[in-house]
Amino acid sequence: MASVSEWIEGARPRTLPNAVAPVVAGVGAAIALDAFSWWRSVLALLVSLSLIVGVNYANDYSDGIRGTDENRVGPLRLVGSGVAAPKAVLTAALVSLGLAGVLGLVLVVTSGHWWLLAMGALCILGAWFYTGGKKPYGYYGFGEIAVFVFFGLAGVLGTVYVQAGRVSWAALACAVAVGSFSTAVLTANNLRDIPTDIESGKRTLATRLGDGGTRRLYLVLITVPYVLSVVLAVTGYPLAFLPVISIALLLPAVGAVHGGKSGRELIPALRDTGLAMLLWAVVTAITVNL
Repeated sequence: MASVSEWIEGARPRTLPNAVAPVVAGVGAAIALDAFSWWRSVLALLVSLSLIVGVNYANDYSDGIRGTDENRVGPLRLVGSGVAAPKAVLTAALVSLGLAGVLGLVLVVTSGHWWLLAMGALCILGAWFYTGGKKPYGYYGFGEIAVFVFFGLAGVLGTVYVQAGRVSWAALACAVAVGSFSTAVLTANNLRDIPTDIESGKRTLATRLGDGGTRRLYLVLITVPYVLSVVLAVTGYPLAFLPVISIALLLPAVGAVHGGKSGRELIPALRDTGLAMLLWAVVTAITVNL
């Protein structure tokens, strides 16, 4: 039976910035529209956190029963390592995704925007079928697109829309920026896993692009948010260039990816990219309101 610390590690807490950053950026955009609601912001955050924990446990379960985690280089996998029964991890995934669904339903009901039910359903289905089902889309190179959509566009714009009933140019810029950051985190993860993914038959985007192409993709993705910071600064938000300070957190990750590091040497790059994304989101949320 897995210990509490192993369950926490299995939830992959280092991925939590991917859930927090879109809500933070969305809250900043909602404040700029004079539509901030603290309790809807909290609900949006809980939905996002439940989704990412759910997708992490679902990924652990699905990869574990397929045997694709047997030679995993990254953090602890509960099923693959044998410390937790597959049924227990499946239950944890379903409870987390179910909680996200219930909290999301509360947001929809209180906002009155019923069409958001469809978006919520897509988010939950996307979380499960990333590595679940007979033909998981994550095994065919579509994981990066899903992360960009769900933890970028949907996360930021959904947070804004349930509060303001509309979105803004700043909200859209934040959504693209956070989506690019989140996709960069997954890209670094899949870069690390190229050898084991090829061995297990997973055709991720990284295995398709190859080592060099994946490293170039990572560098492009982390450039996008800073380009958008400059664009925001010259289109009505003069202090929006300040999030460039988060580049300092990215430098070690850029050095690792550009310098050809591989395997476990890339694990800190995931953490540093996530922290840079979170700092970018916090500073942007502040500066678009100054």
